Amino acid sequence: MQAMILAAGLGTRLRPLTNDRPKAMVEIHGRPLLEWTIRRLIQHGFDKIIINVHHYPDQIIDFLKAKDHFGIHIEISDERDQVLETGGGLKKAQAFFDKAPFLLCNTDVITDINLKAFYQSHLNSKALATLATRWRSTSRYLIFDESKVLCGWQNIKTGEVKMSRPSKGNLQLRAFSGMHIIDPKIFEFMTAQGKFSIIDTYLRLSADHPIKSYPHDDDTWIDVGRPESLKEAEVYMGNKS
Repeated sequence: MQAMILAAGLGTRLRPLTNDRPKAMVEIHGRPLLEWTIRRLIQHGFDKIIINVHHYPDQIIDFLKAKDHFGIHIEISDERDQVLETGGGLKKAQAFFDKAPFLLCNTDVITDINLKAFYQSHLNSKALATLATRWRSTSRYLIFDESKVLCGWQNIKTGEVKMSRPSKGNLQLRAFSGMHIIDPKIFEFMTAQGKFSIIDTYLRLSADHPIKSYPHDDDTWIDVGRPESLKEAEVYMGNKS
């Protein structure tokens, strides 16, 4: 199975740890976040991975070489000239993917979500994309209808709401977990160029194509992009080892 790992972020919330390294190379128990992510993907059957890089890219490239690419097919999508955000970064890597759905995930998330079940749920739904979501406190929510179909977005702090399609029944506010299963047909509809948001793309496309939620509230999920959550992840991974 195919996957893309997003590793191009500057990691500003983790400074000073990221002053001299990419966020993906910040360590938990002696292993970089990138290694934890790759090993988890391999465990769930992913054997073809592309990783985008921007901040200190050679550190990631050299690390992968030293690890012999973990014995699988790994390629680099180089964004050192300009970080392209999730939408632009995915579009730049388009040629890497074949016709099968693929996983897109962040490198700064520690989770025990069952990726095989997540992937199968996407295949069963025939959605253009399936987004892992959960209920948690955040400033921005995706809005899904009772059929778990994306129909909007809301910023709690500003009150801004964007609705992309008529809704059915009760609406649900869900926080995005940074993991997507995507049908490569999406590239036919990605018209933006350069740097752009994947969420804006989903909202535009959801008017005509099903973008679905995959709730995983019972799973562990830790955003390791903040120092306090990095400590939480260290405790969690220490208990797992």
